Amino acid sequence: MARQAAGMTTPARTVQITLDCPDPHALALFWAAALGYQLEPPPPGHASWEDALEAFGVPPERRNDRSAVVDPAGQGPRLFFQRSEGPVPSGRRVHLDVRAAPGLLDEERMAALEAECRRLQALGARLVERHEPSPPLERGHLVLSDPAGHVFCLD
Repeated sequence: MARQAAGMTTPARTVQITLDCPDPHALALFWAAALGYQLEPPPPGHASWEDALEAFGVPPERRNDRSAVVDPAGQGPRLFFQRSEGPVPSGRRVHLDVRAAPGLLDEERMAALEAECRRLQALGARLVERHEPSPPLERGHLVLSDPAGHVFCLD
């Protein structure tokens, strides 16, 4: 399905809502209970997130850096929680992640994000930051602001 925006067509995108917080797992449990959501299941081939994070080589002290909850019916947005200690420099605690490169990795992922960034810049967005991929958890993303200054990520 394509959408028309400022004379351009693009596939419909999904979004996730991202919340910065000091304890991602605890906040994920709260929102799962509050919304009737569930913790996001571990990747295929892993019985638990602990098993997956161990296999990915994530050190124990970094295993609560992020968490997510999903709507079991698949209709509501994914809520993503990322560790942030103390005040956030930009003052933002909640932002949208525009899922522009699902399933892509490394250079292919960043190229897709850059292409979408150029399209959005033509519509009035501004590139704020570029975050390079940093395995095992970081896949790389771009931070932009919309024409009114609201920050969002291309993920």
